[in-house]
Amino acid sequence: MRFGQHLGRAPGPGGAARVVALMLLLAAAGCSSFDVLGTSSQPSSPPPADSSGGSSFTQRIKNMFSSGNASGQEKVAATAPSGPDPNIDCPGVTVRSGAATLGVNAPGADPSPTNLRFQATIAQTARECAVSAGNMTMKVGIQGRVILGPAGAPGKFEVPMRLALVREGIEPRTIWTKLYRVAVTVPPGESNVPFVQVEEAMSFPVPGREDLEAYVVYVGFDPSALASQPERPKRPGKKAR
Repeated sequence: MRFGQHLGRAPGPGGAARVVALMLLLAAAGCSSFDVLGTSSQPSSPPPADSSGGSSFTQRIKNMFSSGNASGQEKVAATAPSGPDPNIDCPGVTVRSGAATLGVNAPGADPSPTNLRFQATIAQTARECAVSAGNMTMKVGIQGRVILGPAGAPGKFEVPMRLALVREGIEPRTIWTKLYRVAVTVPPGESNVPFVQVEEAMSFPVPGREDLEAYVVYVGFDPSALASQPERPKRPGKKAR
């Protein structure tokens, strides 16, 4: 499992303006995390479910991200009444070092800022936990942004992202991991758009409190998962008779 980013050389004169705009957007994006509570962080009346049939957690995450309410660092308690400890803490969510941004260059072009098609960045994360019958289920929401580069154009993009629950220690152990291929569309006339990815079924047996304190959820882009389209074999030409 690899997380990483692509860096380039200094831009040429033709792409300087778009490179500067790209850097300003990335600096403004930042990265923050917050927790989702079933009480104090909820509005007085629950928001309606979206037309696509999304769950209440997904809709709450979208509402919180869109409203910018990401400054809280409130304690998350297990929301289910049953379980070994109804006040158990959620594992923290951390953006893996070096995996907060992903740059994709134009096909066949040398890596450089002027050849950048798009840059993806992670801005915010959120999490919620429930304990039931000895198992913990985590729901994790991630907000990111896709920004067109000098060689980019509006259209559809695929952003590879990975979540991994790891027990840190002398010998780190991966408990749960999943790769997502997030589809993002930049419409005509736009240079950047936000996107949201939600995982609602990260489930695992609840360990002892000391072990649970060592659990960390890592999120990051996974450039090794970028699908390379193999060339189609050329059909042999017809032999002259």
